[in-house]
Amino acid sequence: MTLFDLRNLPYGVFSGTDGVRRIGVRLGDAVLDLSRAESAELILAGGALRQPSLNVLMSLGRPQWTAVRARVVELAPTLPAVPLTEVELHLPFEVADYADFYSSEHHATNVSRILRPDRPGLQPNWRHLPVGYHGRAGTVVVSGTPIGRPAGQLGPGDFGPTRRLDVEAEVGFVVGLPGSRIRTTDFAEHVFGVVLVNDWSARDIQAFEYLPLGPFLGKSFATSVSPWVVPLEALAGAFVPAAARHPAPAGYLTPPGDGLNLSLTVEWNGTPVSSPPFAQMYWTPAQQLAHLTVNGAGVRTGDLYASGTVSGPARGEAGSFLELTWNGSEPVKLDDGSTRGFLLDGDTVTISATAPGPDGRPLGLGAVSGTVCR
Repeated sequence: MTLFDLRNLPYGVFSGTDGVRRIGVRLGDAVLDLSRAESAELILAGGALRQPSLNVLMSLGRPQWTAVRARVVELAPTLPAVPLTEVELHLPFEVADYADFYSSEHHATNVSRILRPDRPGLQPNWRHLPVGYHGRAGTVVVSGTPIGRPAGQLGPGDFGPTRRLDVEAEVGFVVGLPGSRIRTTDFAEHVFGVVLVNDWSARDIQAFEYLPLGPFLGKSFATSVSPWVVPLEALAGAFVPAAARHPAPAGYLTPPGDGLNLSLTVEWNGTPVSSPPFAQMYWTPAQQLAHLTVNGAGVRTGDLYASGTVSGPARGEAGSFLELTWNGSEPVKLDDGSTRGFLLDGDTVTISATAPGPDGRPLGLGAVSGTVCR
């Protein structure tokens, strides 16, 4: 059984020996070349599939996305296919802007207990709005890109490489159709698809800098995304009703939209160490998009916003190593017998995920991986 059958068909950008970047979809262990298919007039998308990124296709809007996907499903068995082993995968879209949220109640509570032990608990605003921050679009990189260990101020008079390099297992949403003051009910008209995100974090730099304005250098050095953008239509069987929230959200955050029943897995040097459950996120993707744009700020084609760290109530459901090892005080043991509190140079982290398909069988969201280097 493959996680990438006709029910899925995520979009990506690949190149072969000629180095030319082309749009394709994944089917099993191969890439179907949509650029060649449009050049042969098998699919009509106004040239959008003959581009080096997905941005033009994403800008066309929901009716065209649906039409192209239906045509790809129809033609898939006959489309030009290239084995995955023979291609290089690239960042699938040009990132216009990047914002990150903080929408797991379990993660927010744990971080508060670790970083603010004198006053643990959620901040007063947390259940009233999706807390977030703006990151750097220019440091969003595709899975497999090496992650250089960042340096910064670790405390008063202490400058150097981070000693507490961490990960954050997240889900990202890629904007196709631009807009502002977007209603929660219009989420699917604007969001093209879903990627996996690792928002790498230097916890010692973050702890020293984040008051009073929040994350900055501790986050901005790198954010990794998976090479496959799973279209919302493929995830139709994964949407689940959002639970009631107290207090009731502000009017622009209602109706809340659906949550997503995604199962994440975090591997540290090949050892599965955590299984974060996305369905337990407090704020939904639709609420996050509504909050992002309610003040009149517009989103553009290629904007990426991420869910924030996905964590469940159990230690084995933590989406960050800060939580998993309780700030390094309770190291985890890997399959090779070594122990870790935070990331060492040479360590590799891979985050993967599955979702239930319309028939209940799982679909794959691919994986996002990165290896730490000095």
